[in-house]
Amino acid sequence: MWHRVPRPDDGQVTEIIAGLYMSPLEFLAVLGAVALVVARWLPPTARPRVTIAAGAVLVLSAIVLSAVGIRWQMLPVLAGAAAALPFALSPLLRRRTARPAWRARWWLALPGSVACVGLIATGPAAAWAFPVPVFPEPSGRFAVGTRVVQWTDPRRPEGFTADPHDRRTVVVQLWYPAQKSPAGTHRAQYLGRTKHEARTVSDALARQVGLPGFLVDGVPRAHTHSVFNAPVADRGGRFPVVLFSPGSGGVRTQNTAWAEELASHGYVVAALDHPYDSAAVVLTDGRTIRTKTASTGDRDKDASLSTGWTAVRAADLSFVLTQLDRLGRGEIAGPLTGRLDTSRVAVTGHSMGGAAALQAARQDHRFDAVIDLDGYPHGPTSPSLHQPTLALTQAISPETDPRYIPRLTKALKLNTVTSYRLTIPGAAHLTFMDGPLYLPPVPSIVGSPGRTESPHIVAATTLAFLDTTLRHKPGDLAGVLSAHGDLSVYHPGSSR
Repeated sequence: MWHRVPRPDDGQVTEIIAGLYMSPLEFLAVLGAVALVVARWLPPTARPRVTIAAGAVLVLSAIVLSAVGIRWQMLPVLAGAAAALPFALSPLLRRRTARPAWRARWWLALPGSVACVGLIATGPAAAWAFPVPVFPEPSGRFAVGTRVVQWTDPRRPEGFTADPHDRRTVVVQLWYPAQKSPAGTHRAQYLGRTKHEARTVSDALARQVGLPGFLVDGVPRAHTHSVFNAPVADRGGRFPVVLFSPGSGGVRTQNTAWAEELASHGYVVAALDHPYDSAAVVLTDGRTIRTKTASTGDRDKDASLSTGWTAVRAADLSFVLTQLDRLGRGEIAGPLTGRLDTSRVAVTGHSMGGAAALQAARQDHRFDAVIDLDGYPHGPTSPSLHQPTLALTQAISPETDPRYIPRLTKALKLNTVTSYRLTIPGAAHLTFMDGPLYLPPVPSIVGSPGRTESPHIVAATTLAFLDTTLRHKPGDLAGVLSAHGDLSVYHPGSSR
């Protein structure tokens, strides 16, 4: 199976072979390297042809890959091939004899050949562990467009700087139902509007979690299924709106697979960068704002800090909703003018973004529904929520975190309308974002559902909830949710 990862600069050479997470050229380089090692052990009549063919394939592949940008995963492949090359070429440079001396020392060559094959095999293993992410094809009837806007709130001072004239600015990426683009149209870069922005954000995210940036160099190479500034779909009327706040240190693009799926089903998703909180925010003037939020290690102090940061995020969400409302009513010019239905709005978030979504909904009743993706509810649990709420969580025990589930349950029970908490079996905290698409498939890191199933579960459950709460589609919401995990339903005035 082949999955196209479009690149505007290199044509077809970076298609990814699904399952191997390597491009055809990378795969050919691996085959050439292995063939060079194997040539040593072939019958004398076959050795020259195999050696020459394998060397040609390897050299040509390496040249083209170097031109388009070679990945670090290919370095052990090339090292293994370089180690095997002298032994593969030496018989061709000698006069043939009935029993060449180099052939007689097989017991010396065998360990070397095994070592070379092991080194070469490290490349595909590393490509599998740290791949260029392959985004799932959106399943809805709409193509997906995306655009980035930047808005400044003139009424709100920027609390992270000492400049009294600085005002709070947010960067928002919109994913929306779009007209189908012509074949060959370049798809949107993941993590940024440009390669430079994608690389800047990727490096910042790597530093945030203590990883060397080169390990995840495949992430900024990825392209999604969206098209930047694609024309808005000419059917579908006015689209419901879903706002999204990322996790602590997270960025607006961290749930791109989820945003594209929702947009393909007729929603407009507006995801925020929170400057000085997100790992890196690239502004339209080229400046990069890096995070200033960091935990102290003191649980009580960190809880207080998180409450303050959550309040800033909640205010950002309300401000963006105001701007989207103005856009929908034509007060702000743009392609989506008149196409947003801000009478049907959900506020969502992952981790601290989920806490911000809960807080924003308490303070701003323009939000009609709430989705919390594994977010501990920082801040006060009052006033009560008045919107249907869905909380997706990993399995958390009192031994893991004695405060999380009781606090979340209290918030859901105080809701004046029905709320849902769905525990996803095998999920980890990063299951609820794009992490499973590009991080090593280690259950403790990204959960056990896998690279294909993780985004499907999050999209299927949240889409069913949004269709029920914003579009009032009939159906058994509890039945759909419970098919994916352990469901608790909290009706107003009940204990479960």
